Amino acid sequence: MFGGGAAPILVLSQNTKRESGRKVQLENISAGKAIADVIRTCLGPQAMLKMLMDPMGGIVMTNDGNAILREITVQHPAGKSMIEIARTQDEEHAGTVPAGENNCVSPIINSNTPLDITDRKKVLDVIRSCVGTKFIGRWSDLACSIALEAVETVLLEENGRREIDIKRYAKVEKIPGGTIEESTVLKGVMINKDVTHPKMRRYIENPRIILLDCGLEYKKGESQTNVEILKDTDFTRILQLEEEQMQKMCEEIITLKPDVVFTEKGVSDLAQHFLLKANITVLRRVRKSDNNRIARACGATIANRTDELKEDDLGDEYFCFITKCKDPKACTILLRGASKDVLNETERNLQDALHVARNILLEPRLVPGGGAVEMAVSQALTEKGKSVEGVAQWPYRAVAQALEIIPRTLIQNCGANTIRTLTALRAKHATGVCIAGGTTWGINGETGELADMKNLGVWEPLSVKLQTYKTAVETAILLLRIDDIVSGSKKKGGYENILDHVICGKDPAAVYDYNTTSWRYSVVVPVRFSSSGSDTVTMLYTFMCKTLCVGGMNRRPIEVIFMLEYKE
Repeated sequence: MFGGGAAPILVLSQNTKRESGRKVQLENISAGKAIADVIRTCLGPQAMLKMLMDPMGGIVMTNDGNAILREITVQHPAGKSMIEIARTQDEEHAGTVPAGENNCVSPIINSNTPLDITDRKKVLDVIRSCVGTKFIGRWSDLACSIALEAVETVLLEENGRREIDIKRYAKVEKIPGGTIEESTVLKGVMINKDVTHPKMRRYIENPRIILLDCGLEYKKGESQTNVEILKDTDFTRILQLEEEQMQKMCEEIITLKPDVVFTEKGVSDLAQHFLLKANITVLRRVRKSDNNRIARACGATIANRTDELKEDDLGDEYFCFITKCKDPKACTILLRGASKDVLNETERNLQDALHVARNILLEPRLVPGGGAVEMAVSQALTEKGKSVEGVAQWPYRAVAQALEIIPRTLIQNCGANTIRTLTALRAKHATGVCIAGGTTWGINGETGELADMKNLGVWEPLSVKLQTYKTAVETAILLLRIDDIVSGSKKKGGYENILDHVICGKDPAAVYDYNTTSWRYSVVVPVRFSSSGSDTVTMLYTFMCKTLCVGGMNRRPIEVIFMLEYKE
């Protein structure tokens, strides 16, 4: 940029990297394709698993797209944007579709198959078709029953409006050992806590429950307090005041005659003594989320102070192990499995089943799966593009070609002839008038052959499809409208500058690559630096570096210990 005297005016820092024009758009498209290639083989019944190494050195084996993208670290801003969208897509469902996108999805909005949610068998069949491609598919009957039972438990209907908050009120607890068949739904709350005193009761039927958001211990002053003691009885009096304060708090609780007290804070030994004498069981340091679920399960109200407690705050529903509540509206899914890896993958698959069941109960409308919807919408857009003249027909063609990616990927993952099968499917839909004409033909994910999804029983929730198309179109528009990328570079300082003076031997054990910002090796190694200091100092320095994972897909921090030796 130049001023009036033709002198350059620096707006951006010299360390700032800027790219613009057509190159940026092509890079954004390439980044999106790279993200898609990572999870392309995870689609369909013949999906493959990915083995990833998390930042802590653990191993994640999954075919869940969101879980895979969550574990990898992407440098390109467009790739990061797509990963964030994938995280949102994993939980959200469509509400309204903007008018500009209505042209793309109108074939499935205007014609879909309603579902009778009172028919439990049909609902289970839909959930089974959505999770049958996962690792948990071999136990699909059990998983679908657990998911539907959990969603029905937390379902809340008020004033004709349905609310299903599975994130807050349907918690998954994993206990290693046993078999997956031992997994079940506890209609209540399970917490990993024990009573504060060994003599307190552990099994209570039909209890009265108090939930507290305050501690049962003496609260010290928030600021520094100085106490001047003039005689020996003053110190004893201070202790008596603390004891009287604790006794007063416990008496306020005992007055309501509860059986169990849950608190999110601590409980002093003195409070345990008073409550034990009153035969009251106490559990301390309960999580806020668990306390909220207990309140919803047993009908109690969380109190912030003991002097604010009243009879209406108590919960008195029947529970055992905080379960078997009457109309609990909160539940705990207890998962059993042989190992932590199996439990983690089972939990991820079960979360998908829970979201499918939730979407079905909130909006019981279905569309055929197996790529039938994508091919039907693609065919409709192709026909629509023929009626438009000029460059205005290009967006229709582009979206139509993009939608064919789903059936093409299903065919490729099955190992079938992609061109021949896709051409046959395109011909099937060309003879009908998309879904409105009754064309529900798609790809059989097991064999790669054409099949009628209606007869095969493969259905998907309409709300999920709408959200998918909405997100895809908005993301494409967002990335294509970017014509400039400005990125600032971090200043190098400290030990990174010293690395320029590394004296490497014949076989260096650690080499720093500035291009990839990573170390080639990560071991305990002595490294010698040249410095202008007058003293020879040997120090142990722990450096968190970055190294490339297997396959170059992930970057994870590795703790590397170097022996730094400074010499004049």
